Amino acid sequence: MTRTDSPPAWDERTQLATFLDYVRDTARAKCEGVSPQDARRAPLPGSPLMTIAGLINHLSWVEYHWFEVIFLGGPDEGPWTDEDPDREMRIAVDMPLADVLSLYRERTTRYSELVAATDLDTPAAQPRRDGRHPDLRWIVLHLIEETARHNGHLDMIREIVDGTTGV
Repeated sequence: MTRTDSPPAWDERTQLATFLDYVRDTARAKCEGVSPQDARRAPLPGSPLMTIAGLINHLSWVEYHWFEVIFLGGPDEGPWTDEDPDREMRIAVDMPLADVLSLYRERTTRYSELVAATDLDTPAAQPRRDGRHPDLRWIVLHLIEETARHNGHLDMIREIVDGTTGV
């Protein structure tokens, strides 16, 4: 997989889209060659949901939530419940990693098209918890931050479960 954080043009939209694609591609790259067993392992004693499969599924559902529910105003059909707010991480250990990655790819492709076709100043249909409506720019920046942060988690987990570093 070829990843780049160098945009083909220097306008704001291209820079934001390039960085979002870069951190997404980095998350996927960290899964290359991981065994099915290691994708499900939670090696951190204090974080039983922190698995490679769980993190990728979380990233997929986070994008769904921000784009489909908050930005577009669609119904929240995520796997989480009030009783199990981290269910997207829990259910991933029962799914083949290839399926989790495929869903993530489908969603990120759709949302990349949305970002390319929508003005960055467009406000979200739904407000955040604080009552304010973020614009598309803020959502993209938030997803860059969220994905980059979880890439750090993927780094640590991957090194612990099979010794792979430097991805």
